[in-house]
Amino acid sequence: MGLVKRGNVWWMNLIFEGQRIRRSTGTANRALADSIMAKVKVQLIEGQYFDRLEEKTRTFDELMDRFEREHLVKLASQQVCQVFVKRFRAFFGGRTLAEITPRLIVDYKSTRYAAGVQAASINRELSCLRKAFNLAKREWEWCRENPVSRVSLEKGANKRDRWLTEDEEARLLTVCPPWLRDLVVFALHTGMRLGEILSLTWSAVDLFRRTVTVFRSKNGERRTVPLNQTAMALLMEKAKVRHLKTSLVFPSQAGTRLDPNHLRRALRPAMAKAGIVDCHFHDLHHTFATRLVQSGIDLYKVQRLLGHKSPIMTQRYAHHYPESLRDGVEILDRQKRCDTKSTTVRRTSESVVVEVLEKMVGDTGIEPVASSV
Repeated sequence: MGLVKRGNVWWMNLIFEGQRIRRSTGTANRALADSIMAKVKVQLIEGQYFDRLEEKTRTFDELMDRFEREHLVKLASQQVCQVFVKRFRAFFGGRTLAEITPRLIVDYKSTRYAAGVQAASINRELSCLRKAFNLAKREWEWCRENPVSRVSLEKGANKRDRWLTEDEEARLLTVCPPWLRDLVVFALHTGMRLGEILSLTWSAVDLFRRTVTVFRSKNGERRTVPLNQTAMALLMEKAKVRHLKTSLVFPSQAGTRLDPNHLRRALRPAMAKAGIVDCHFHDLHHTFATRLVQSGIDLYKVQRLLGHKSPIMTQRYAHHYPESLRDGVEILDRQKRCDTKSTTVRRTSESVVVEVLEKMVGDTGIEPVASSV
């Protein structure tokens, strides 16, 4: 047992707790091979070697396979993430997890920048990759570290703040084909995301309670969305002509789930024809939230309607209703009026006392004692 030379390279041949370990030291230098084996023995005692061994045997493709199979299927944004996974495989494929380093991930970012991708899109891709490695580290125990966590997100990736005005909405609905118009109206009046709308089935629609249930939202939680009169009228009409081959509320003509990319390709020319620039389908979600806030709806209610897990996500809409902050500065005016009124009352009281005293002097002819008033 010990070092065995195969060709020009020294190999380790060890037995630890009944398990045989045969691994190359990667060197033809005997002294260096001795040092490597000594280090491995220390790692075996400390329980670190087998963790590293897992990283060196598990491949990136295995990680993506399990990530798609066990995690992506639970997400409403499954199709978008699958596009990310396809890019990851093309760049990182053929490597072990130990070979996926922060430097390599930075190289991936550089290639995306060179392809003209915006910072916000790159950050979304990195978030997806970070999630995969977090699962590999915390739940599957395939690696000890998450290399993505050591790579900083891109700056300048500001959140979009685009919403439709009422005039833009009217122009868009005029040029949309009927099937697309239904989707736009439903999005504007429920705030539901594209994936949630396309996956909506009639079993999640309660026309008596006037609600729809999102069973699989972006944050993984179920939420119930109340329907206003416009959304109710739309669903009542669609309920009269339901597709016989599917339970989807907004299916394709063939009865299958609409392809989001097909919808976006149909929306772009409609936007251009309506004279609307820099607007995507997801901006209808922002339009719903913006209009609620502009109307003075409490941010907590907006948070619940949008399905945000944290109020921080909803806070981005707060600036659309500065009137909610106005009472904070108007209290200064009220305080000033109160002070002025108090002074006026005090002066009026002093005048009344003086008048009473002067009358007493006139009636009795007695000089009053000097008042401290």
